Amino acid sequence: MQVQPSFSLLFWINRTKIKNNKAPIYVRITVNGKRAEISVKRSVEPENWNTEKGLVKGTKEEARSINNYIEQIRLQLHNIYQKLSIEKQLITAELIKNTYLGVGQNEHTLMNLIEYHNTQLKDSLEPGTMKNYYTTQKYVEMFLKSQLKTNDIFLSQLSYKFIVDFEYFIKHYQPLDHHKPCGQNTTMKHIERFRKMINLSIKFEWLEKDPFIKFKPVFNKSDKEFLTIHELKKIENKNFTIKRLQYVKDLFVFSCYTSLAYIDVMNLTLDNLILGFDNQWWVITSRQKTDIGMRIPLLPPALEIIEKYKLDVKANSHGTLFPPISNQKLNSYLKEVADLNGIEKNLTFHLARHTFATTVALTNGVPMETVSKIMGHNSLRTTQIYAKVVDVKVANDMNSLRQKLFPQETSDVVNIQQRA
Repeated sequence: MQVQPSFSLLFWINRTKIKNNKAPIYVRITVNGKRAEISVKRSVEPENWNTEKGLVKGTKEEARSINNYIEQIRLQLHNIYQKLSIEKQLITAELIKNTYLGVGQNEHTLMNLIEYHNTQLKDSLEPGTMKNYYTTQKYVEMFLKSQLKTNDIFLSQLSYKFIVDFEYFIKHYQPLDHHKPCGQNTTMKHIERFRKMINLSIKFEWLEKDPFIKFKPVFNKSDKEFLTIHELKKIENKNFTIKRLQYVKDLFVFSCYTSLAYIDVMNLTLDNLILGFDNQWWVITSRQKTDIGMRIPLLPPALEIIEKYKLDVKANSHGTLFPPISNQKLNSYLKEVADLNGIEKNLTFHLARHTFATTVALTNGVPMETVSKIMGHNSLRTTQIYAKVVDVKVANDMNSLRQKLFPQETSDVVNIQQRA
């Protein structure tokens, strides 16, 4: 249940500012114990002021005129309070004062900003990215209603505390549906998107001070999950009688051998296939996410999958190499592929990209610079995320070193095991 804020008005005279034997009249607005004061622009002799009633004593014309003016102000302030209450805004004494004085009437609000961002940029951002922004918007709306008891606030009311409280709210919010609460990294992603919207308001000069200036996002480092060569071959060699499962399996394997992300696979056409200088087929395309060019020599499994779907009716009608399928359905069906192959890892289409980088390329000695180029990374640091220590690669490298340095030596593993 929403609790109404306490609200009161007090008309008083400031005896410290008496001039020509008259003291200026002020009105004090108090909301939940916080005050704001406005000069009434009228003065009265202190002995003619009724402190209890907050009015001028007497019935003379001057007294009646000032009292009528005071009552008009009282009514206006009460009306402002009522209007803000109906609009379910976060009511403060300062807000009532500014509204009365006409200060900040052209000031932008937080929800104005978010609506502008999500409306103006929806055509330039990917649908998946916009879906994430809409989710962040919902968290902002829920936070305002449940924690601040309002539907909106002015951008000038944003602060470091607002951000910290918002972060805490996201992390501890318990969804009513089957979804899990946000973890640390997911929470930080929402904060990052929120920050991008706030940065837009600063560029537009809607907000003078950056509330994020002291805020430092904290991400938990997590390893990029990938399939081992055994798991990849297990999926690759599995044939499904269910057509949809066979199709998503083929797309997944294609990505494992090309590194292409979902949207880039879906966008491929015959024009992207080029016979290279080496007399081998290449995919020449650009990552939709970054618009960085990609030149990928096609390995045999990827070529076989392209050949398999070259006569597909749906693919030909869309002018693409593969029939269209939504990312949501693709990832949903991949869960079935994982179950039927006995793979316990969270099989998503993006995991195929990780598998290419780690299992297919780096583990087999492809230099990191080459992997970075194939994957369309704009920085080698991005590729280094995948360069984890893989036991198979370490073992192979050390065996090669052992044979070079000690060709006549035999392993002492047996003796060690016997002693153990």
